[in-house]
Amino acid sequence: MDASNGTSAKSATLTIGDESWELPILNGTIGPDVIDIGKLYAQTGKFTYDPGFTSTAACESQITYIDGDEGILLYRGYPIEQLAETGDFLETCYLLLYGELPTAAQKADFDYRVTRHTMVHEQMSRFFHGFRRDAHPMSVLVASVGALSAFYHDSTDISDPQQRMIASIRMIAKIPTLAAMAYKYSIGQPFVYPKNDLDYASNFLRMCFSVPCEEYKVNPILSRAIDRIFILHADHEQNASTSTVRLAGSSGANPFACIAAGIACLWGPAHGGANEAALKMLGEIGSVDRIPEFIKRAKDKNDPFRLMGFGHRVYKNYDPRAKIMQRTCHEVLGELGIQDDPLLDIAVELERIALQDEYFVERKLYPNIDFYSGITLRALGFPTSMFTVLFALARTVGWIGQWKEMIEDPGQRIGRPRQLYTGDVARDYVPIARRK
Repeated sequence: MDASNGTSAKSATLTIGDESWELPILNGTIGPDVIDIGKLYAQTGKFTYDPGFTSTAACESQITYIDGDEGILLYRGYPIEQLAETGDFLETCYLLLYGELPTAAQKADFDYRVTRHTMVHEQMSRFFHGFRRDAHPMSVLVASVGALSAFYHDSTDISDPQQRMIASIRMIAKIPTLAAMAYKYSIGQPFVYPKNDLDYASNFLRMCFSVPCEEYKVNPILSRAIDRIFILHADHEQNASTSTVRLAGSSGANPFACIAAGIACLWGPAHGGANEAALKMLGEIGSVDRIPEFIKRAKDKNDPFRLMGFGHRVYKNYDPRAKIMQRTCHEVLGELGIQDDPLLDIAVELERIALQDEYFVERKLYPNIDFYSGITLRALGFPTSMFTVLFALARTVGWIGQWKEMIEDPGQRIGRPRQLYTGDVARDYVPIARRK
């Protein structure tokens, strides 16, 4: 048995009627084994049916591992807690792209290359002025990232490793600039150019919150907080937006178009908008003394109300990112002098009650990262319309790493899910005059 390349000597037997077929069982380095059904249709004439692909591995990957039952998240084998507490975002970017933590020389070179690509083509500013002033920042980000292929068509040849590398660096570098431009445009302030003497997170905060009429000094605690948020959101295995990027990339589409597709998918409220929904829910609760009322509603199966920010599609235990996000939230509020934020008071008490209440404990409805990130981002000064933009900024490196891995996989094929057809069988066309 060889676990290193996904092969196994074990097999599963599928029996349909009087016929049986042997299906290989593949095993990874950690995690559950998988049954290889790649030749199922050719051998049996039948497909599998798996809405949402919750029981289907669509690819082989070495980037991110999640154990939802144990509350484990690993980037290239490194626990998310260690990376978020001791590293920085660009170090995590390097790790996700290249598979190893960088040496000091590699880190300096990578930081230099990213920093020197943060500016966008000057004509992009005119592109922004084509949007209505009240356009949602996510709609602007989707369009502007897709438009990068028109401005940087010298790095769209996916068969060229050098162009793939340049495109990867460009996107990691330029997404913060585009995100800041989307924010500035939405509030009617002038665009702020990046500065090469600032780190990645500090540069982003300055582009968002500085104005030409006064000096802006980056607060290192706030900068570290946003950097940590970026690390926590950098990748999350084969989620909806990452699968979208891989599916788009499987057709040979250029990397900028693939990332734009991922951003569009992330915009969905069931995916990237959860922290905004959690913040809205805390505002709806309004005060700590109303929490029991909402807990009761959450337990009532006939009440449509749901506690946002609790539970996770993958994590059946405590979301490991939530603990880091909780500490980060307190650091930010403490630094800004926000000692009595009513939403934080509600969040802390809601968490305490939910973790002790038998209803939530039995169902393992633990707080997830979205529960605290919305409060933190609001305290940093971002409106709710920017929350998903920041998510997209952080997740870009994960999308690029997944896209790069897929392109470099010699066994990759264009994605082509099948279907269970339940429509009409073949029927004859009826001229319109004879239709009833």
